[in-house]
Amino acid sequence: MKQDEKLREEEDIRYMKLALAEAHEAQKRDEVPIGAVIVNEGRIIARGHNLSETLNDATAHAEMQAFTSASNFIGGKYLNTCTLYVTIEPCPMCAAAAYWVQLGRLVYGAADEKRGYSTISNSLLHPKTEIKKGVLADECQKLLTEFFKKKR
Repeated sequence: MKQDEKLREEEDIRYMKLALAEAHEAQKRDEVPIGAVIVNEGRIIARGHNLSETLNDATAHAEMQAFTSASNFIGGKYLNTCTLYVTIEPCPMCAAAAYWVQLGRLVYGAADEKRGYSTISNSLLHPKTEIKKGVLADECQKLLTEFFKKKR
């Protein structure tokens, strides 16, 4: 593995751990434990976790919270220089939102074989968005699995 690739891998793991911390915050609120972090030029500019129950809003996903926060931070609607780290594959709504903000890079943990965007179409994301899958996938999946076991 080249040095640049190794550094990027380490960076992806570091930021995914922060997204997992956001997922734990959601879990504390009895929300589905999904977390997101947005990074721009090596700096965290937004964090989010699911707030659908808290806000009584089906669209209050972690990614949507982070997109809004990042856009406010940047002062513009496009996030083409940003990376979104999210603990699970985005749903079609969040993938479409990533398209509209022209997200530069998407890094996610666990695949969502039931509700992930890829179950419909990979073209929901902007064509220039770089995608990396499976970062800390086991930890991300375990958090969700344990949450739903307790609910059932």
